[in-house]
Amino acid sequence: MNDLFALTGTTAVVTGASRGIGFAMAVALAEAGADIIGVSASLPASGSDIERAVTGAGRSFEGFACDFADPAAVDALGATLAAREIGILVNNAGTIERAPAADHPLDLWDRVLQVNLSSQFRLTQALARPMLDRGRGKIIFTASLLSFQGGINVPGYTAAKSGIAGLTKALANEWAPRGVNVNAIAPGYIATDNTATLRDDPVRSSAILDRIPAGRWGDASDLAGATVFLASRASDYVSGIVLPVDGGWLGR
Repeated sequence: MNDLFALTGTTAVVTGASRGIGFAMAVALAEAGADIIGVSASLPASGSDIERAVTGAGRSFEGFACDFADPAAVDALGATLAAREIGILVNNAGTIERAPAADHPLDLWDRVLQVNLSSQFRLTQALARPMLDRGRGKIIFTASLLSFQGGINVPGYTAAKSGIAGLTKALANEWAPRGVNVNAIAPGYIATDNTATLRDDPVRSSAILDRIPAGRWGDASDLAGATVFLASRASDYVSGIVLPVDGGWLGR
């Protein structure tokens, strides 16, 4: 049974791998046996914390820096990685900008949509083509609770993450018959840099905690099991889902 979750002999690309959720996802995949190609905006080719964590798990690591706000940089990355035999793609890179919708600067809207949605599609296209040719592959997007809800003061982020949920289903419809599984994970309120503003606000933090049945903020490591499941043979008949890992938030 444990072999269903083994990733030995597979290479996984994890974007946004230098910290937070992406870091935890990359480590989880490495501990399950995958070699890791990590991508982040300023990730050094060697000497990073994520490299040490992956190699400490006994797997190889290669790092790439890529600005997901730059379509040309994303396309160049896609062309480079498409030449490798990539078995797993974890689309986790993202950003968030907070401002009330009526006054939300359009340049911030454009940047969030580019990083969180358009660049995800561009990279996925590039890496999916060889997966489809081989007839196998696993693609995992990082969605959000705001793929289901509206949020407050984050219109661009909500629009992008709602788009990720739809994109997951659209790609799954086309690619499941060709052996490529496309799914998404929707993290709940996880204690990362992106939620620092909320955690530092006593009123918002209390309101959020009061609604989470688990009674705590999530830790990035809480995403490990879902990531390995969706990357492994255990999920071969799972396609087009958006899996919440939220401490029970959506069930409240």
